[in-house]
Amino acid sequence: MSDFQARLVRWVPLLFVLLWSTGFIGAKYGLPYIEPFYLLFIRMLLTLVVFALLMRIFRARALGPRQAMHQMVVGLMVHGAYLGGVFAAISWQMPAGIASLLVGLQPLLTALIAWQWLGSRLRSLQWIGLLLGLLGVALVLAGRDSGASGELVWPALLALVLALVAISVGTLYQKRFGQGVDLLSGSFYQYLSTALLMGLLSFGFETQAVDWQPELFLALFWLVVGLSVSAILLLMLMIREGEAARVASYFYLVPPVTALEAWWLFDESLAPVALGGIAIAVLGVYLVIRPARVTAPAISATGAGVKGSG
Repeated sequence: MSDFQARLVRWVPLLFVLLWSTGFIGAKYGLPYIEPFYLLFIRMLLTLVVFALLMRIFRARALGPRQAMHQMVVGLMVHGAYLGGVFAAISWQMPAGIASLLVGLQPLLTALIAWQWLGSRLRSLQWIGLLLGLLGVALVLAGRDSGASGELVWPALLALVLALVAISVGTLYQKRFGQGVDLLSGSFYQYLSTALLMGLLSFGFETQAVDWQPELFLALFWLVVGLSVSAILLLMLMIREGEAARVASYFYLVPPVTALEAWWLFDESLAPVALGGIAIAVLGVYLVIRPARVTAPAISATGAGVKGSG
């Protein structure tokens, strides 16, 4: 890898966080005009068309039946259950702040599952970083959603728990069974299974009524190009190249960045406690991704291991 490529790779997590955070903004623009599962169904169909074109242009490597099945399982968890759960919970009047906080548990849950399932080990500073990140997210939400309306209902709560577990397990599943898979081909099969799931949910429980307004067109365009294509490819690249806990920790930055975007786009206020939460979340992520210090080998009393001067 050249120095330029190495420098470019370092910017991938930041770009991912910026793109992923805009998904909540896109949903806010689009959902008033369409039902949640039908929106996701149309989004997935459009995304499949885009990925089919990309696979043809870049001559993506075909997947075997076993690899394709693994990627479809990943799609059901990372896209289907996660997005479906979040969109359903919000449509069932779950307060946005509580929804964001529950889904914000993902980095911590991913680290715990990786510890038990994959035998991953985290340093003490990394565990502290995960907890600090969670605290930062909670402070951000406390500083911007204190007046949010809505009520806690069991279906919405269960939908969020499903979304949280699904994306945590899905991240680890992709890390374990998605090694060496072509990113374009793998993503195509992920979206194929998600489209099938959203179609079943929409045609089984919704009316497919749509009010085609410019805001909905813009939201769909961005959800497909910015999120389903760009952000997901970056996420799959990060999962392939990094530790599961390190990758998941970047999700702690999403609510703070979303809060800043909402402040800029919708003039939502940010209290001082929210600004402090952003700083704490950034510190938490830094502790998780910070490389471990390499301790120099001890030099024995006999001078073993020390090269002579000649």
